[in-house]
Amino acid sequence: MTSPSFAILLVDDEPAWLRSLSLTLERAAGFTHLLTCQDPRLVPEILDGHDVGVVLLDLTMPHLSGEEVLARIAADHPDVAVLVVSGMNQLETAVRCMRLGAFDYYVKTDEEDRIVAGVLRAVRMQELQRENVEMTSRFLDGTPHHPEAFAPIVTQDRTMQTLFSYVEAVAKSPQPLLITGESGVGKELVARATHQLSGLKGPLVAVNVAGLDDTVFADTLFGHVRGAYTGADQARRGIVEEAADGTLFLDEIGDLSIASQVKLLRFLQEGEYFPIGADKPKRVKCRVIVATHQDLTAKEKAGQFRRDLYYRLRTHRVRVPPLRERKEDIPLLLEHFFEEAARQLGKKKPTAPKQLAQLLMTHDFPGNVRELKGMVFDAVSLHKERVLSMESFLDAIGRREIRTPGAPVLERNPFCEVEKLPTFGEALQLLVEEAMTRAGGNQTLASRLLGISQPALSKRLKAYRLGSGSATDE
Repeated sequence: MTSPSFAILLVDDEPAWLRSLSLTLERAAGFTHLLTCQDPRLVPEILDGHDVGVVLLDLTMPHLSGEEVLARIAADHPDVAVLVVSGMNQLETAVRCMRLGAFDYYVKTDEEDRIVAGVLRAVRMQELQRENVEMTSRFLDGTPHHPEAFAPIVTQDRTMQTLFSYVEAVAKSPQPLLITGESGVGKELVARATHQLSGLKGPLVAVNVAGLDDTVFADTLFGHVRGAYTGADQARRGIVEEAADGTLFLDEIGDLSIASQVKLLRFLQEGEYFPIGADKPKRVKCRVIVATHQDLTAKEKAGQFRRDLYYRLRTHRVRVPPLRERKEDIPLLLEHFFEEAARQLGKKKPTAPKQLAQLLMTHDFPGNVRELKGMVFDAVSLHKERVLSMESFLDAIGRREIRTPGAPVLERNPFCEVEKLPTFGEALQLLVEEAMTRAGGNQTLASRLLGISQPALSKRLKAYRLGSGSATDE
């Protein structure tokens, strides 16, 4: 795991014990933000001047007893977790300390692993508490505090703003972040915003793990030593090492094989890995972000994804909504992509027809934002006149899914389950009404959706209005 953002304070009047415990915590858990104190009278001053989340406190010290220090911390800094590490193995003392507010009680003769495990639990609890406070604050505020980090994500959708607030709240957490969402929604953009807000000094290193077999995955992530296999003439660093002190982003994590999942789980749990052919492990600290368009819950239940890895990855998780759930963003995205396409293609930005956004809002965009971007770039590349033609967009929306030869057509007749069929006139009127609804009352757009001329549609609407009054010309 990565070292917490807050400090861990060790209080003991024995310098040798302080050095020993510091080395143990750094070696076994990777904690580097450690403070030490030999005089218990200085503890309040240290807590006031530093962001301390966990205190390891000895009980028997000169000038001020450990129990007195514990009582003062509980009164003045109740949010700090205190672990008592005493030379006395006395039940009454342990019970008294717990009543004073200690998080846990250990004896100095306990095994190092037990003390380290206790510190890890305290650190994790502190991180969760701080994240909860941060998220509550941001959700009540309603808007992200650093909108510049999300500038590449063009949106005015309220759900997306809430997502941004959550990402801000967990950005500094060392725990993994799971980003789910359909292909083309912008999951990598969310990962990059998270890294930007994390404050990590290292880079963001991204890799798509889809299609990687176990050997290639291990070599890609962890590298190899010279002579590890035939052709390995030189040692090679893996991307984990390249992401040191930064963020490792693994896209399409749902496609990872079980064997590769085991290797990733070990790295997440231990913070160490073995390059292919190596006898000794390497340790690297980096934040891990993963993304997938698949349903990991279903894959875990089906035995295709390890449960222990799944629950470790989903500590923090966000779902990026598809474009069809935030269609109000389409006008903004159109404007953004028109500018980008004109710049990249060396053309003057075209003027879009007023009906274009309304037309596109009738489409479900199975390819999401990526599909819309492709439509815009295709249209701009063909554009010659001042006003952009809508023909390429109509053509794109009207295409059917490509089917392999002999594949069955899965489209359903909308009347197949209707007990009483409407008359031809009734069906036609319902079709016209639906087109007008989708077009927002715009006859020109509705006529394009129906494949008829605008005068023909106007004539039908007038007839309906004079007849039953069920259709209106807005």
